[in-house]
Amino acid sequence: MRAILPPAMLGILGGGQLGRMFVTAAKRMGYRVTVLDPDANAPAAEFADVHLCAPFDDAAALKTLADSCAAVTTEFENVNADAMRQLAKTTRVSPSGDCVAIAQDRIAEKSWVRKAGLPTAPYLALEQAADLAGDLADYLPGILKTARLGYDGKGQVRVKTADEAREAFASLGGQACVLEKMLDLKLEVSAIVTRVSTAQVAVFPVAENIHKDGILDESIVPARIAPELAARAQQYAMQLAEALDYVGVLAVEFFVLGDDSLVVNEIAPRPHNSGHYTIDACATDQYQQQVRAMCGLLPGKTDLLSPIVMVNLLGDVWGEDGGEPNWSVLMEAPNTQLHLYGKKQARVGRKMGHYCVLAAGVDDALEQARALKDTL
Repeated sequence: MRAILPPAMLGILGGGQLGRMFVTAAKRMGYRVTVLDPDANAPAAEFADVHLCAPFDDAAALKTLADSCAAVTTEFENVNADAMRQLAKTTRVSPSGDCVAIAQDRIAEKSWVRKAGLPTAPYLALEQAADLAGDLADYLPGILKTARLGYDGKGQVRVKTADEAREAFASLGGQACVLEKMLDLKLEVSAIVTRVSTAQVAVFPVAENIHKDGILDESIVPARIAPELAARAQQYAMQLAEALDYVGVLAVEFFVLGDDSLVVNEIAPRPHNSGHYTIDACATDQYQQQVRAMCGLLPGKTDLLSPIVMVNLLGDVWGEDGGEPNWSVLMEAPNTQLHLYGKKQARVGRKMGHYCVLAAGVDDALEQARALKDTL
């Protein structure tokens, strides 16, 4: 693969916070960036060289992107996979539209995870109501999840009985779903891998993730699990990237069960919320890796330079009148880094920023991170 070097123009589909962090990483490295996003106030547009303010499937905008960019990537999985396939005819695209399409569909995603030889929770693919007619005992109690467009806990219903499963399927409009058995979870972790080729692969330290109301609340790194378990999660992530012939940054979320076994929960074909910590605590961050992968460069070192805890800042922290939180408590803590995403309007549940606390150990970092949260 030919290396793409600065000051080449790179393109990204999506201008949210992940796009914003990609743009800043690329520009630090000397590249120029074009962002395609229909939102005139897209957070990434503030830093981009060019903002194509158009729908993601707009033919003229896609042609401009293809003609002007040496390579194109995405910041979210629900972009039009066909648009990525179209772009790939004339410019380099990473990850591929095929890989993005897999990540968009839980049924395809789980099938590929198993093809890679990795474990998932027991699940039943549901294309129509008749698929719920049989014995569901192997999948109950469970969670019914829409196959597409579900994130941050959206499109999910917990069910205990077959009747509840059928009612939930109907309440979700009878669209394709998976019924996934609830397991005895000890905790959740994630591993983020960068793959350029079979010989060029790097994986970040494993993060331990704590969710609230289906949204990531805290990431603790290194994860408080046995080293051999963390190594297994990293190996699984690399194994899945290889099976997909993936090029780019791939996040793999895992459940750690009561017996310390691992099952793959889901994947994201992009940098991930649980990898924001890499900006402040790793030799190379996940957005630099995204740039390096799409440009055909060897992945950077992923060494953890300090234990760290990341805390998401949701719109809930802002006052009802839109008043800013008490940022002084974060700005005055010398071992804390605040990252705001430049979003114009705070809403309950909306990711507005995050902060990271670095300390000599994760327990100290976590204690301080939680104390700071209580004073915002």
